[in-house]
Amino acid sequence: MIQDIAPHRFHNEYRKEAAPFNESPVLCFDERKLLVKVSDDKIIYPTFEMLDHPEKTIYAFAIDETEFFLDNSQSARTLEGFEYLDVFSLIGFATNVDGMILFTGYHLASWYNDNRFCGRCGNKNEHNDYERAMHCPKCKRNSYPRIMPAVIVGVTDGCRLLLTQYREGYGHNALVAGFAEIGETLEETVAREVMEETGLKVKNITYYKSQPWGIANDILAGFYCEADGSTEIVMDKTELRLAQWKLPAEIELQPNSFSLTNEMMKMFKEHGVFWK
Repeated sequence: MIQDIAPHRFHNEYRKEAAPFNESPVLCFDERKLLVKVSDDKIIYPTFEMLDHPEKTIYAFAIDETEFFLDNSQSARTLEGFEYLDVFSLIGFATNVDGMILFTGYHLASWYNDNRFCGRCGNKNEHNDYERAMHCPKCKRNSYPRIMPAVIVGVTDGCRLLLTQYREGYGHNALVAGFAEIGETLEETVAREVMEETGLKVKNITYYKSQPWGIANDILAGFYCEADGSTEIVMDKTELRLAQWKLPAEIELQPNSFSLTNEMMKMFKEHGVFWK
């Protein structure tokens, strides 16, 4: 999955003393597009010495000993040899390390952009001096990076797995998924989302694994469960264009190995009800 970058290590702790060197890579986002150069199927990031507003860079995270910074100028840049490409279009070239950089960088960049002003009083926020937070000097409110919990659900019926395809957007096979709502547990989210999207009741809800998914500000929790009672699918056509039971041999995986969804489909395809 995207976070599996061993032997490399991802360091997400905030380093208030971090300062860029000339060769430090800087992530310059314009909405969901990132300024990069793709050469020999490798993603190259601009460096600090290439930028014309270096005072607008802020520390993001580190991979091993390399510290990455964000361009916080809130404007698109023009840099010879580089172009703005959609993060998802870069996945075809990305190693897992690149994927972690792209998704986590986007998560942070969008959060900083969305929190330039205080959500309570409307005053302009400032960067907190000692932690990753945006601080309002007027009402003293601190805002921290938003992480939204969501579930990925592998619904089974004996030797069959329920596959879905979204009505819009991503076109490959997926699993039932959705965000946790106020006041419910993740297990309750699983049962609700399965019922809403497919009309199925479920039992034996079993946790599998989690995954950060920064492109949507998510932390994903994967669960397997079993259909309880009728296995007739009543698909929510506003959310899905496909919901079908599939045998292991019929499961077509996603084109890359970055997602928790793909790993869960692969595990069922290769091992069936292995988690029992």
